[in-house]
Amino acid sequence: MTQTTEAAAPLQAPPARRRRVHRAWYVAAVTFVTIIGAAAFRSLPGLLIDPLHQEFGWSRGTIGAAVSVNLALYGLTAPFAAALMDRFGIRRVVAVALTVIALGAGLTVWMTAPWQLMLCWGLLVGLGSGSMALAFAATVTNRWFTERRGLVSGILTAASASGQLIFLPVLSWTVENHGWHPAAVTVALAALAVVPFVWILLRDHPADVGLAPYGAEEFVPKPPPVTGAARRTLGVLASAARTGPFWLLAGTFAICGASTNGLIQTHFVPAAHDHGMPVTAAASLLAVIGVFDVVGTIASGWFTDRFEPRRLLAVYYALRGVSLLFLPMLLGPSVHPSMVFFIVFYGLDWVATVPPTLALCREQYGEDSAIVFGWVLASHQVGAALVAYLGGAARDVFGSYDMVWYAAGTLCAVAALMALVIRRRPALPVPALVQPAQAY
Repeated sequence: MTQTTEAAAPLQAPPARRRRVHRAWYVAAVTFVTIIGAAAFRSLPGLLIDPLHQEFGWSRGTIGAAVSVNLALYGLTAPFAAALMDRFGIRRVVAVALTVIALGAGLTVWMTAPWQLMLCWGLLVGLGSGSMALAFAATVTNRWFTERRGLVSGILTAASASGQLIFLPVLSWTVENHGWHPAAVTVALAALAVVPFVWILLRDHPADVGLAPYGAEEFVPKPPPVTGAARRTLGVLASAARTGPFWLLAGTFAICGASTNGLIQTHFVPAAHDHGMPVTAAASLLAVIGVFDVVGTIASGWFTDRFEPRRLLAVYYALRGVSLLFLPMLLGPSVHPSMVFFIVFYGLDWVATVPPTLALCREQYGEDSAIVFGWVLASHQVGAALVAYLGGAARDVFGSYDMVWYAAGTLCAVAALMALVIRRRPALPVPALVQPAQAY
């Protein structure tokens, strides 16, 4: 019997496993697209004022009332939407919100009375767009990411400005050349077009696909649904309202809204026109603010991952206040380099406050942070609404906007001090985590 020997085959290392892109980034991408669409829904009402006034003879005050309801609901719906996402899931809430927006925008084509505008664009579109406000971004960021949260929140915040940049020129061209009916239909179709992407690609929690959140070393089980969304939302507000940091965050964010949407977005064009600048030139400067808003917000998210958010907020508000104090000296009949510098600077600082404010909400309120941020966002809208009215009233009384700029600059200085005194929350012990049954 002969014994044959075979040459031992050399051992080969197993092929290197390709590192997949974490599912969290796909969820963030879908969220980004959804928020861009929501920005389109918010950009149209301002374009409807003159066409509706000409077609139906409705007063601008009547049309503005519907827009005011839309803006108010945008802020007040956010905390309840965050609680509904905890109860029914992100995907269901966002899909329903998009459908409600499509219904509200589409029905405006057949309206003949002001109350129908209030119902369709004020109530339905306000509720739908509020459900996809920044509280939606906060919920996605909290659930899917433990690292890069600041960067992701900055990117998702910038999506709102990106959406207005993308849709506003298209919608304004549509209204000017084809009337407001096709523009409303475009918004309705855009909302419906996003629904399949949300339903197919968006997931409520990393545990739904057997994954840990991005940056987490261990699996995090999906929390059970939380019942009583409205009761929980009000309960979270009552609990947070008993803490000092909530009022400091709400106060600073109210000043943020007052000095951006309420002041610059509403009154910059008429103020510049008071100094002889053409309306088209002033409106173009606002568009430039929107461009740099995207850059500044993403950069702020990157900074928030690396620096103390309280100090970032203080710096942002202080610099914004200084720039507003100089603005009366910069306004003139033409666009000059110093005005361009102001516009670029203000654009970079426009909503740079959002990522550090989100980070402080997470630090202070943990699992309830998305709902708390929704209430903080509501204060932002209240501040914007107050200054939008008071700025115009001051212009009527004083004959110029100079006092408005000075008052807003002072408020920003107060916000900087408020940010610095927000106390730190002691670190909580990390609970034991459960390993996943299956992951890929």
